[in-house]
Amino acid sequence: MKKKISFIGAMVLAVGIITGCGNQTPVENSDGTYSGSISVAGSTALQPLVEEAANEFMEFNPNLSIMVQGGGSGTGINQVASNAVGIGMSDIPSAMKLEDDSYNLVDTKVAALKFSLVVNEDVNIDSLEIEEIKGIFSGEITNWSEVGGDDLAIQVINRPASSGTRVVFSESVMQDVAVNDSVGTIQESNGAVEQAVNATSGAISYLAMSYLTGDKEGVLKTLAINDVEATTENVLSGDYPFWGYQYMITQGEPTGAAASFIEYIQGEEFADIVEKMGYISMSQFQ
Repeated sequence: MKKKISFIGAMVLAVGIITGCGNQTPVENSDGTYSGSISVAGSTALQPLVEEAANEFMEFNPNLSIMVQGGGSGTGINQVASNAVGIGMSDIPSAMKLEDDSYNLVDTKVAALKFSLVVNEDVNIDSLEIEEIKGIFSGEITNWSEVGGDDLAIQVINRPASSGTRVVFSESVMQDVAVNDSVGTIQESNGAVEQAVNATSGAISYLAMSYLTGDKEGVLKTLAINDVEATTENVLSGDYPFWGYQYMITQGEPTGAAASFIEYIQGEEFADIVEKMGYISMSQFQ
């Protein structure tokens, strides 16, 4: 019996050690810095910005570890709800994925993001009307000649229904028309979308503009919507429809290191990097 109890106790201790690794609740030090770790997961559209912010924030807090991973908005929301991570990243409010408000999730806007339609280089048009986009992604329009292009079959490349980017696309562009998942193919990530569009004649999809900056600038042809380009100025003026806020989600109001980290991303000190990376800083909306 003693051996059995000892064995069980050892197993509980081992599980506790495994669970505790990488999930040490941050504490504030006497000098105002933080020690411990924060785990973040979710939107791959927001992920590059949060990774950059984490690197900078950890320089100010050398004893703090911030671990950032993707998985999609739905994953981020669900992992926060289940306490698997401390912060979730999402392209959409948590209530759009979890109608159960018992989790006490709080959504904090940290930036906004422009999205754009992207096409293969052999598509010789520069803009689509909203109604034309609806026709293409619902499966009613199947050839580029129907929207002023060449006689070339349209190959739709979608994101999965769990994708926050897909939800933003449905809400802001498709509106009252459902995306037809039986049309074309589905790709799980921004990188997969880029490869599929580049490799597929007549292809069309959509991407976060944050993905099309730096060494990715110009890798895909982007289309205007209603002859309006995906620029910050056009979003702020209300002329460009395909954009959305980016959220960091916590159980309850963020406190301690999590609150400081979120405030850092929202703040003026980080705003220039937010803009440089293709996002829109929250200060632009004030």
